[in-house]
Amino acid sequence: MTVGPTTAPQSIQQVRSALKKIWGYDNFRPPQADIVQTLLQGTDTLVVMPTGGGKSLCFQLPALLQQGLTIVISPLVALMENQVRDLQNRRLPAALLHSELPKPTRSQILRAIDQQRLRLLYLSPETLLNQTVWTHLNQPHVLINGLILDEAHCLGQWGDTFRPAYRRLGTVRDALIKTQPQGKSGSRKPIAIAAFTATANPQDQAVIESVLNLSQPKRVRINPYRANLELSVQTVWTPQGRRSRLLNWIKAHPHQSGLVYVRSRQDTRNLSQWLTDQGYPATAYHAGLGAVARRQIEGDWIGDRIPIVVCTSAFGMGIDKPNCRWVVQFQAPGLLSEYVQEVGRAGRDGKRAEALTLVSEPTGWLDPQDKQRQQFLQTQQQQLWQRAQRLMKKLPQEGEAQTVSRQFKHGAIALSLLHKTGQLEWTDPFHYRILSRKKIALAKDHQSMGQLQKFFRTRGCRWQFILGGFGFTEDAKKLEGCGRCDRCRNIKPQSHQ
Repeated sequence: MTVGPTTAPQSIQQVRSALKKIWGYDNFRPPQADIVQTLLQGTDTLVVMPTGGGKSLCFQLPALLQQGLTIVISPLVALMENQVRDLQNRRLPAALLHSELPKPTRSQILRAIDQQRLRLLYLSPETLLNQTVWTHLNQPHVLINGLILDEAHCLGQWGDTFRPAYRRLGTVRDALIKTQPQGKSGSRKPIAIAAFTATANPQDQAVIESVLNLSQPKRVRINPYRANLELSVQTVWTPQGRRSRLLNWIKAHPHQSGLVYVRSRQDTRNLSQWLTDQGYPATAYHAGLGAVARRQIEGDWIGDRIPIVVCTSAFGMGIDKPNCRWVVQFQAPGLLSEYVQEVGRAGRDGKRAEALTLVSEPTGWLDPQDKQRQQFLQTQQQQLWQRAQRLMKKLPQEGEAQTVSRQFKHGAIALSLLHKTGQLEWTDPFHYRILSRKKIALAKDHQSMGQLQKFFRTRGCRWQFILGGFGFTEDAKKLEGCGRCDRCRNIKPQSHQ
């Protein structure tokens, strides 16, 4: 399929024509048109839009309408596969690279990069910084048009520890520009960066802008309020009571599709089997499944062949099922941003949907699961910082990330944490320089975890709390008595023994 001109269109009419030709839509939803034109102008952009707001179209369309390759950096293979599959089904020049691909497929995509046959290339931060992939992207004849960071909140949530490669992304643009073809004037075409997320609070937004080195970015911020989504939180007193509450919920929502979120792979297997034994067929989904198994489950759920999926947070981002009528967080997430991301899977068609979160009674004596999980996460964080402290004295003043990772077990995380504290700079995506070796203060993520606990215990409007937590203070003030949460409906929280 021919996707359009080799230079950016100059009029909104041309852009709308391409929208109609490719996706069949007559017009954009606000604020899609403004975002598309901003990206076509090559302006750095930070976009915070609710789940289901059509973020992917905002960067896919400009990429298809311009000459060169747009690199989309995405956190999850499942998310990349879903978007690329949709583009390829429309016969559009898009591909993805990840470690699970067979070697012949990987070689074929690298050749497509060399031959400039792609407009969109999806990969993870780790794959982008793979030396082989990086060499192909840095060829002088390969024109790079833009960099997109999809699900950008992962930079703040995962970049310090779980996915340290995120912390190296700030030097990618400058490194790529050095190998870009020169124009007639001798200058090189600039590369714009755009970050997209549904769940980034003001602190996360500041981290995204700082780490990516965004240059005077345009900020598009839409509050996450969803009038069709009803929120409720209920206390359970025992593990048995937690399961009983879930079972009663499913019985009260017959013939409806839903998601049940848990926090470990083992819990997806155990709980899905238990529900199936109770006569409610459910399937387990987690990141440890192979690509074929994941695609099969996603297709069966979207096609209404499986009503219930018990999943970790690996399920959701980029998976579009408009008629998901409910979400149950069988085990609570750790952050308010994770809460909003997960409940946002429900009601994407705009029709009434419900989200229920089950939380342990405050003491944790009778149902200690939530308390134990929170303590485990805090202990992990403390241990990571302690390891970084010990490693700091051993790291060379200047060096290469891969060498440090090979030499020290937690070397990559130590470099990431030093960067977070301003004691290290990345001179390019692969090399660092330590600026100082001051003692690192122990990370304090308790405040972020405490915010979610306050949300669970609040006596006020839950949507109002969310808006305030994401920095939409004025919008929160206007939202009084939303009628879309258990507090505003004056429903007394239920307890289940």
